[in-house]
Amino acid sequence: MCVELSLMMKREKGTDTNTSYDIQEAMFPVDLPPVDETDLRSASESCFLSLESGSHQYQFLETPDSTKVKISSSNVQWLQLFEDNQSECSILALHAPYNPTQVVALYLAGRWWSVDHVTRTSCKTRTDLLPVQSLVERLIMFLLSRVLDTEAIFSRHPRTERAKLLWLDGQAVGFYTVKNKGSLCDDWSGRCYILPVLDSVLVRKNWRRRGLGLKMLADFCSSFPSEEALGVSVPLSASMAAVCRRFLQMHEDHRERLYEVEAPGGWAQRRNIWLNIQLSRYSLLDLDHQGQHHEVEKDSGRSPD
Repeated sequence: MCVELSLMMKREKGTDTNTSYDIQEAMFPVDLPPVDETDLRSASESCFLSLESGSHQYQFLETPDSTKVKISSSNVQWLQLFEDNQSECSILALHAPYNPTQVVALYLAGRWWSVDHVTRTSCKTRTDLLPVQSLVERLIMFLLSRVLDTEAIFSRHPRTERAKLLWLDGQAVGFYTVKNKGSLCDDWSGRCYILPVLDSVLVRKNWRRRGLGLKMLADFCSSFPSEEALGVSVPLSASMAAVCRRFLQMHEDHRERLYEVEAPGGWAQRRNIWLNIQLSRYSLLDLDHQGQHHEVEKDSGRSPD
């Protein structure tokens, strides 16, 4: 939980109930005390059983666009968060009655939150690129990659994958994930990555063309100063290839360091990105007449389902 919000709650301890309630209402799920997978699942199960039993009167959730959605057992579904098929790590979601694929809210901390509110924060110090540590932060990655920007749906990420969320103006606007050196390539071959690999990058649609993809690539490269070689997962999309070109134009010292790689990243599975750019082996996004990059859209190597 954000330190400044934690201090606020401590200062309000023992004051009247209304004041405490107002502070809680000003928070968002990522600002609240952390929950584990068991807590997440059990709370959702209790809510689902209550809806199925009809023990509560019907309620309605008003979404940010002022749409009212009825909360009932016919309008909810379970969302599996991670790729390992462990059913206990799932959450109850409310969907639009006219479109079961449109998730509008999630059940967290004893109440329903719109998906937009789940990706927000009240913590002023939660800004820029920050490591993903909590379950709610991984839930936010899930929403960004599979719910909010549905034109570029990613496969589910492993629950322990190294990642950073990009926070700007009180909301999560993107993320990137990394396959660590020494981590398993898959669940069956026993092969491990032999270099750090930038596996996926996403910038939300409304935040593109602002250099944020370039920012995340630079952060990835600066996170491994002692590594002689770094990888970006195949295949490079046109947008990611354009980001790499812009980065390597600005940082000549990385031209012999950055490779497009297939797992596990041995020399036979590496292709130098700068050399491939010079040989016109990528379908690059155009640069405008001022030389500014047209922002990255989604991933480096992780493909849609």
